[in-house]
Amino acid sequence: MHPMLSIAVKAARRAGGLITRASQDIGALKVRTKSFNDYVSEVDHAAEQTIIDTIREAYPDHAFLAEETGASGENAENLWIIDPLDGTTNFLHGFPQYAVSIALQQQGQLSQAVIYDPNRNDLFTASKGRGAFLNDRRIRVSPRAKLQEALIGTGLPFRDFANIDAYLAMFKDMMQKTSGIRRPGSAALDLAYVAAGWFDGFWEIGLSKWDIAAGALLITEAGGLVGDLEGNETWLETGNIVAGNPKMFGQIIQTLAPHLTDNLRSKAGL
Repeated sequence: MHPMLSIAVKAARRAGGLITRASQDIGALKVRTKSFNDYVSEVDHAAEQTIIDTIREAYPDHAFLAEETGASGENAENLWIIDPLDGTTNFLHGFPQYAVSIALQQQGQLSQAVIYDPNRNDLFTASKGRGAFLNDRRIRVSPRAKLQEALIGTGLPFRDFANIDAYLAMFKDMMQKTSGIRRPGSAALDLAYVAAGWFDGFWEIGLSKWDIAAGALLITEAGGLVGDLEGNETWLETGNIVAGNPKMFGQIIQTLAPHLTDNLRSKAGL
């Protein structure tokens, strides 16, 4: 295992242990609302600080972009992108679908990824050029070729409803052309499931970098494709993402295409 990936795994497991202990008494947690339908608990903050402290101990000059504390550090050539608890709403309701997500971006390229599911003790890892793994077992995207036989993951808009009509049109079309649509509530795990071949594809709009960075590297290292809603490279900046196995990716893009608005199309210069 790459040394930097090893540190990320250590940080993710520490955060996961903290989250699991807190899940035993959710009612005692302090929770505040960041914005409409967007919550943060003291566990999010504690888990994030645990991750940063663990990584900073090994790499004191590295920079961080984390969901709760934002950007910190000066060496942006090595940038850790962190979601300490992806699926906070699930966590606060006792719904066991949430994860720790950590990615390393070096000189603008994603190079290391960890997604840790503390409920199932599932550890998804990837290093650029070395493949993707689940609990040390190599994983690959699914071989399924027909959209009508596919199981597709997605995420419903829950904070910003500016694109809700376009999304619902996409959802309706996709629902009629696939074997099924699933919305478990953690984009990080959804992307990990694409990498593992459990989902054949995934799409969502309006995500943040920390939601998708680690999962995207897992998918590409597992043989899949990642792009924005038109299949281009702006997905990390826009937060509009499509992922899937190579046979499914284009079919998803084609299905979404009639429903794209100007606001959802790739923006030049990103």
